[in-house]
This record gives sequence, C-alpha cells and structure tokens, in this order.
Amino acid sequence: MTTARSSFAPLTNDTFLRACRRQATEYTPLWLMRQAGRYLPEYKATRARAGSFMGLATNVDYATEVTLQPLERFALDASILFSDILTVPDAMGLGLSFAEGEGPRFAQTVRTEADVAQLAVPDMDKLRYVFDAVTSIRRALNGRVPLIGFSGSPWTLACYMVEGRGSQDYRQVKSLMYARPDLMHRILAVNADAVAQYLNAQIDAGAQAVMVFDSWGGVLADGCFQPFSLQYTQRVLAQLKRTGPDGQDVPRIVFTKGGGIWLDEMDTLDCEVLGLDWTANLGRARAAVGGVAGGPGKALQGNLDPNVLFAPPDAVAREARAVLDSFGQPHTDPHTCGPTHIFNLGHGISQFTPPEHVTALVEAVHGHSRAMRRA
Repeated sequence: MTTARSSFAPLTNDTFLRACRRQATEYTPLWLMRQAGRYLPEYKATRARAGSFMGLATNVDYATEVTLQPLERFALDASILFSDILTVPDAMGLGLSFAEGEGPRFAQTVRTEADVAQLAVPDMDKLRYVFDAVTSIRRALNGRVPLIGFSGSPWTLACYMVEGRGSQDYRQVKSLMYARPDLMHRILAVNADAVAQYLNAQIDAGAQAVMVFDSWGGVLADGCFQPFSLQYTQRVLAQLKRTGPDGQDVPRIVFTKGGGIWLDEMDTLDCEVLGLDWTANLGRARAAVGGVAGGPGKALQGNLDPNVLFAPPDAVAREARAVLDSFGQPHTDPHTCGPTHIFNLGHGISQFTPPEHVTALVEAVHGHSRAMRRA
C-alpha cells in the first residue's frame, strides 16, 4: 500500500531520526521498548474494551489509541507501532492465541519435515490490519514524533514456531537445529523473506524507521549465532526499501538481546543502529562500532536495565545519567556525522513499572544529555 507523500504531516521533532543517521542532536533522544503497554492504566482500560490482546492489535482504532497513549504522558522522541512480533507466523496459519497470564501460544508447531515443507511466505493481505494501523498512527501523530515499525527476527520467530510458545530451555528448537540444520535453514529462509516483505509493507504504509527484534539470538552458542541468526537478519536487511513514500530514508535498527559479545560481527550488518541490552558497556560498544566524526559507524541504542525503574525516582535519574556518561561526550558537530546514542531500556519495560518513574527517567535523560552537550 503506497500512501501519497502529501498525506503525512511534516515532522516537528526529528531528533530520533537524526540520531539514527549519526547526526548531531541537541539532546539524546529517548523511547522505550514496549512503551505502549500494561504498565499504563489507560492501556489496560483500552484492552478491556477490546476484549483480548489480538482484539486490540487487529483493530486499527484501538492500535492507534494505545500507540499514542505514552506520548500523552511522557516527552518521548519516537512512537512504535502497537502490534506483536508473532503476527507473521500467525499469517502463515499457525494459529496464534494469547491466554491470560500465559503469553502467546500457537495451535500448530513446525517440527517435522512435512511441517517445514508446508511453510511459505504468507499473503501480506492477511496482515492488512497491521499496515492500516501504521497509516492510521502516522496520521494521528500529525508529525509529533517519528513512527517505528518492527518485526521479530527470523531466528526469534522460529523459536516460537518450533516451541509453540515461549521457552525456558529452547529444547525443541535447538534439537531441530542440531539434528536437522537443513530444516532449520529452510524455516529461517522463509521467515527472512516474509519479514522483509512485512517490513517493506510497513514502510510503504508510513513507518519512518524499522526495527528487527532478535529477542532470542543471545540463547545461541557462539558458532550457531552467526549462521542461524545473524545471517538471516542480514538476509532481511538486504531486501528492505531504503526510502519511504515521502522520499525520506528509513533507518534500520537491529536489537539482539544478549548479543553484545558479537558486536564486532554485528557491525557488518547493513543497518544504521545497533540496540544493546543492559549487560553491554556503551563506552566499549562506541569504541568498537560507533566510529569517529566524519567516518562510518553505527548509532547505538540502549541500554538501561528495566528493573532500575522500580527504584525511587532519584535513583532512576542517577542510573539514567550513568548510562549517558557511559556512552560519553556526544557528537556535536552539525557539519558531519559521528557517534550518536538513542536512549532506551536494555529490554522491554515491565508491566509493573510505576508510570511516574518513567517521567523521572525522561526528565533525567533530556536534562543530563543537554548538559553534557554544553560541557
């Protein structure tokens, strides 16, 4: 679906996109993974009206409403589409459902040669509700902040498809990977091509940046991460459109939870931004992949431990400043590109987080990062 360029309002805050491009910004932009979600009472009220998680995610008006809710409370610098990473395998016919308190579950798993033979890139029309939501959200934002689209990575989707649900030990998917790597590669190839089409349709619908969530890449052994996760994330990236319907470039973000140990290899990915979890050191990551002013490099995103947000507001502010200080003096030359940082959590925000602690976080990040640029 292509939208006329004139139908979207111009951005009034493009700080996030400039940081993705390694351009100097007045302060460090901030958004939070899962920022639209269960920690907000207004989200819970909307979900109750929708009747179920999928009722929420598949209804354009509800998805638009909950995407904008955190922006009404907090001075965030980007919004992210409200959806789920498992929409793609659901469109493949695996039967996604969410049981209260249990998380996602598939009615069918992909474990046998016959299962794998039936896998195919789904008809993107089955995901029309997602693309319609992207356009609706982009219009509702009215240029306030950019909209991020997203997908799960091929490996992360495969974990759910083989296990049938979330897993503590990844026994089924790893057994398949080690016993029948040929079948695993087939699953991953289909997933990668499906994810690329899915993200391209989000770009056409109005997403201004796209993010690949490799949530379970870090559970792989060294030597397996590279061929079974990294390779297929690259296959996705290689197929992505570089510009949106408005003619603007669309930055690409890759987040691998537990992936900090492979940062030097992730530096080879054809993306603009690498996300880091809280176990990584931002200063060392900047030295490894951030580049220097005037040269190539990756922008970095992250990486406050989400559990910091359970501490009192003054402690939240202290830890936020420590993350900013870990990255170091920001790039400030407006005439060239250089190392940049997008503040985020090292994983999704917890449903138990007090919203007022998020207010303290946003104020601390914006305030301290402005002060660092004046220093």
